Amino acid sequence: MQVEAVKTYLLDLQSAICEGLAAEDGAGEFIVDEWRREAGGGGRSRVLAEGAVFEKAGVNFSHVMGEGLPASASAARPELAGRSYQAMGVSLVIHPRNPYVPTSHANVRLFVAEKPGEEPVWWFGGGYDLTPYYGNREDCEHWHRTAFDACAPFGDEVYPRYKAWCDDYFYLKHRREPRGVGGLFFDDLNTWDFDTCFAFMRAVGDSYLEAYLPIVRRRRDTPYGERERQFQLYRRGRYVEFNLVFDRGTLFGLQSDGRTEAILMSLPPLVRWEYDYRPEPDSPEAELTEYYLQSRDWLQPA
Repeated sequence: MQVEAVKTYLLDLQSAICEGLAAEDGAGEFIVDEWRREAGGGGRSRVLAEGAVFEKAGVNFSHVMGEGLPASASAARPELAGRSYQAMGVSLVIHPRNPYVPTSHANVRLFVAEKPGEEPVWWFGGGYDLTPYYGNREDCEHWHRTAFDACAPFGDEVYPRYKAWCDDYFYLKHRREPRGVGGLFFDDLNTWDFDTCFAFMRAVGDSYLEAYLPIVRRRRDTPYGERERQFQLYRRGRYVEFNLVFDRGTLFGLQSDGRTEAILMSLPPLVRWEYDYRPEPDSPEAELTEYYLQSRDWLQPA
C-alpha cells in the first residue's frame, strides 16, 4: 500500500481546490486551521467565509487513527470491529451566496483497518453531488457528463453504478425526496488492485473543479431578490437535516471523537425552516421538486 502517496495527493488536492475556489470568488480568502486529535492524528481545515461568490466554503483534510473502528465504519463489515484503523480524506462543502448557484459537496477518502498477524484491510470511498435551489438542465447535464468522463476509463459500468448509489445515498427518507440532483458515490472500494482504486479516487477528486466551476461562472451574476434568498435558506434546511441525521462522514467524525468544528463545517452559515411550506403551483420553486429532484438519466436528451 502507498498510504503516504495517498496522503500527499489529498493535501495537494485540498490546496488545488482552495486555490481554484478563491480565484473564482475573487474577494474571499481561505483561513487555515491546523489541528491535532488527542487520540491520534489531526488535520488541516480551510474555510472561506463571506466571500463575493461563496457565502461559506469549507475544504477539510484529516488523517486520524485509533485502536477500534467506530460503529459507523464497521456497521457494514462487522468482522472488522475491534481493529485499529487509520482514515484520511478530503471533504468539502460549498455554500454559494447567489441562490441560482447550487451548493456542492465532494469527498475522497482511504480507510485502513489493521490487526497484528493479518494483512491490512483497505478501501477507498468518495464522490460528489450537486444541490440546486433553482434547477437548470444545462448545469445538471454538465455535472453528470463530467462525472461520466471521470469514470469512463475504469469501465462502462462504473458511472451507472455509482450514479445510482449516489441517488440512493443522498436521499432524505423522512422527506421522501433526494437532497439534490446526484452525481457519484462509492464506498468500500477494493475491487481492483490498490493502484487502480487509488487512480479512480484521483480521477474523481481531480474532476471536481471541472464539474463545478463552469456552473458557478454561468450563474453567479444572475439577478435575484428576497423571494429567491428566502427559498434558498429554506432549502438549506434539507442539507442540514441530511448531514446531521444520515451522513456517514459526520457520524464517523463524531463517533471517533474528531474535531467538531471541522466535522460541522459542512453546515451553512444561515438557514431557516418553515412549517408545512408549499410552493406556488407552476412556480420555479415548485419545479425544483417536481422536475429536478427526481431520479433521472441526465445524459439523455430532455
